[in-house]
Amino acid sequence: MEERVSISISEGVADVRLVRADKMNALDQAMFEALVAATDRLSKDKSVRAVVLSGEGRAFCAGLDMGRFAAMKEKGGNGIPGGENRDLTKRTHGQANFPQQAVWGWRQLPVPVIAAVHGVAFGGGFQLSLGADMRFLSADARMSIMEIKWGLVPDMAGTPILASLVRDDILRDLTYTGRIFSAQEAMAFGLATRICDDPRAAALEVAREIAGKSPDAIRAAKRLLNNLSVDPGPALLAESVEQQKLIGSPNQTEAVRANLEKRAAKYAD
Repeated sequence: MEERVSISISEGVADVRLVRADKMNALDQAMFEALVAATDRLSKDKSVRAVVLSGEGRAFCAGLDMGRFAAMKEKGGNGIPGGENRDLTKRTHGQANFPQQAVWGWRQLPVPVIAAVHGVAFGGGFQLSLGADMRFLSADARMSIMEIKWGLVPDMAGTPILASLVRDDILRDLTYTGRIFSAQEAMAFGLATRICDDPRAAALEVAREIAGKSPDAIRAAKRLLNNLSVDPGPALLAESVEQQKLIGSPNQTEAVRANLEKRAAKYAD
């Protein structure tokens, strides 16, 4: 896990960092496994009272590793651990499948999680930030629901979380176009909690403040706030069903090839 995600705990605050800086913390098989392992470890640590999730280097997380898209171009596959043999509709972690748990696991933690986002948070990286209770962004941060670029849909628990954050028409705009939006737009849309000069430092400061409160009350508050949301189960399964139908289909493969070859896509009707 340490090759992709580092965890240090001090005075009740878990400082969790994505440490694949040379690849802008892109999501490869090892990163997925490390994220799931991190939430599993933290969920069992009673000393943890708040979590800060951030990325080293130039970005929070650039999304799915480009090597996975290259593999899709050649022979299909879903770009996640298990490749084309993985059944996305199989529930491996309660209501979630394995890649969804890399995001949903942060929602399930019994303590607050703050994502400190700088650089870019694209596609799966954007969905990863959604797993946090709060998102602190640098002023120059950029985000995107980028899955449509690759002929895909968001399928890492993003849709049930986004439905509680963003106005319906805005969510449709961002999902259908995949356009990149700024930190200022994210704030206006309800996707950013704060814009900070140093989001990680600000997140750690707030996390320390939370850690100083009664842990029983903080955990109770998170349970209450999580229960305000509608049952995510149907939405999580729907993500998997729709994504599984798209992956490896002719138009999805064409989307990947066109992007990698830097040409306009030619889709079949």
